Amino acid sequence: MTATASAPSGESTGTPHDLGPQTVSFGYEEVPAAEKEARVGAVFSSVARKYDVMNDAMSVGMHRLWKDRFVARVKPRGGETILDMAGGTGDIAFRMAKAGAAITVSDINQDMLDVGIERAEKRGIEGLSWSRQNAEELSFSDRTFDAYTIAFGIRNVTHIDRALAEAHRVLRFGGRFFCLEFSTTEWPGFAQVYDAYSHHLVPRIGKAIAGDADSYRYLIESIRRFPPMPQFEAMIRDAGFRRTRVEPILGGLVAIHSGWKV
Repeated sequence: MTATASAPSGESTGTPHDLGPQTVSFGYEEVPAAEKEARVGAVFSSVARKYDVMNDAMSVGMHRLWKDRFVARVKPRGGETILDMAGGTGDIAFRMAKAGAAITVSDINQDMLDVGIERAEKRGIEGLSWSRQNAEELSFSDRTFDAYTIAFGIRNVTHIDRALAEAHRVLRFGGRFFCLEFSTTEWPGFAQVYDAYSHHLVPRIGKAIAGDADSYRYLIESIRRFPPMPQFEAMIRDAGFRRTRVEPILGGLVAIHSGWKV
């Protein structure tokens, strides 16, 4: 297992970005863009130890099926290199490692990475590299990876367009991008039921299991602020990806987005 490496904030081999919007969403709040990274970091540091237990509780275990389906779409193969971004606790990487791919697990939050490293050691999963990275400013060189995956992480990025641009940059030509993320279900009736459940019960579950209602309130609110499926697909295309595709699950409650660098 490769030791954890830290990438200093601001380090990048990519092209510098403009200043972007002065305020961004943090759940239902509008906060200065410079503050969001630290506030999101505090959320995930708070929930890191109970993150996977809470995923089971909130989704009634369905997140495991969603992740299995996601990895089946990625089709990892032996001999290729994959960057699993926002993959701290290792759920996606562990599934892909079975195929023999060389996987770099990256996350901006060291607490999440530490949990993943511990889980890998307990399960005897070797060969993974662990690297603290900011999705908006990756330290990797251009055209390094064959595939880029990110599951339930991109909605927490301050500037999504920058993260998508970096994903495109570090992929080789012919490389593939896959993103698993919550969206907005289009099933009549189900949307209202899920909305009531998530807003009222999830923070209570978070309080009971993780001792933290506020962090889970933010996580639910961040889902509501995430762009709808067609808008996010357009953002993926704007980043330079082609042959983009959206695969809704449960009417769009969750969606698998994909694209190719050609």
